[in-house]
Amino acid sequence: MIKHKILSAYEEIAEKYNELIDHKPHNAYYDRPNTLELIPEVKGKFILDAACGPGKYAEILISEGATVKGFDISEKMVMLARERNNNEKDFFVHDLSLPLEMFEDRSFDTVICALALHYIEDWNFTIQEFCRVLKPDGSLVISIEHPFFEYNYFHSEKYFEIEHVNCIWNGFGKPVEINSFRRPLSECITPLTDNGFYIDKLVEPKPTKEFEKLDPKHFKELNEFPAFMCIRAIKK
Repeated sequence: MIKHKILSAYEEIAEKYNELIDHKPHNAYYDRPNTLELIPEVKGKFILDAACGPGKYAEILISEGATVKGFDISEKMVMLARERNNNEKDFFVHDLSLPLEMFEDRSFDTVICALALHYIEDWNFTIQEFCRVLKPDGSLVISIEHPFFEYNYFHSEKYFEIEHVNCIWNGFGKPVEINSFRRPLSECITPLTDNGFYIDKLVEPKPTKEFEKLDPKHFKELNEFPAFMCIRAIKK
């Protein structure tokens, strides 16, 4: 039921999301620059964009010489990713929580998963699959909502639990309810270290100067307390 709500919300906002993604401050000048900074050398590499949305990350990585495969649970997002990247066969509909059976072991140099893992309750199987499809010493680069930010934002009283939470997004046309799972910091780290990875770098990002021009209020807030967290993990 929760998964259906998540999918329905993204199907509803897909076109507006795609329209805004190039310059929407939290994506373009907060999440993306800090996450991309964690991706090792791109040229000539094979990259999996897990939960690719409308394909903006893929567009950037392809422009820098990578070969990218991408998937998303939303059919509309996949359609938009195909349109953005002019390559239908490299983007397909798939659920982040299901096996990546279409890929052989050791297929990719890097897996990127930006702002999507909080839509699944248990990360363990997904992280195991990311590890399986990565080459030895391959990197997993993720961005997530910061666990301390979420704890405050959702007024949680159960820090150590993984909780179903929801909120209303107003930035993509009409208001839409977004459902996800809030978790403690330990549940952001141990699924990685227990399933084949070590943490190479953890970033509590700050917005770029471009953000300030578009949204000075949140620019100030994000320089005082992070909303996201970016991690690079290396396959052991």
